[in-house]
Order: sequence, then C-alpha cells, then structure tokens
Amino acid sequence: MEKLEFQFKAASATPAAGTALCGVVGSGNLEILIRPGEPADTCQVHIRTSARGFGRIWEAVIAEFAARHPVGGTRIDINDMGATPAVVSLRLSQALGDYTGGAQ
Repeated sequence: MEKLEFQFKAASATPAAGTALCGVVGSGNLEILIRPGEPADTCQVHIRTSARGFGRIWEAVIAEFAARHPVGGTRIDINDMGATPAVVSLRLSQALGDYTGGAQ
C-alpha cells in the first residue's frame, strides 16, 4: 500500500453536509471521503493506493480537479484499489456534489 499526500490552494467549498462518502473500495474502484479541513483556501488530500509508482499521475489528476472546483477548506481521503484517472475524477465530482449539496 502506498500513501500519498498533497495540498492545493483552491477557492473555498461551501459544505451542505459535515462529510460526504462516495464509492466503494474494490477491484478497479475507490472510496472518497470529504470533510471540513483547514485553512479555508487549502485542500489537503491523503491517498492510500494499492497501485505503487503513480504519484505523479495522482498529483496531476487532483491538481486539475482542485483548479476547476472550490475545494478549499476540505480534507479529502481516498482509498484506492486501482481506479483509472477517469474514475477518480468521476468519484471526486460525485463526492464534492454530495458535500456541497450540488453547489459546485
């Protein structure tokens, strides 16, 4: 299991829920938990993945997501079992939608 941590500056998210959980850890999928974090202009991302050696790809996918969405003031925990970048982006969008009540 590889552990990765990233931080990105982003516009602040406006939570509608205290936390949001999306996805299921399983073959080719992942689970994402979004909860409040500090500071308000920073998104902290913690990833546990079974696929070793893909840190640069993870960083690129999450950076692109943080650049497009207000995720500041959040902590995102990802438990991965080999999801593709497209699945990661989809689950991030779903989790953020749940967290913000659809106001992205």
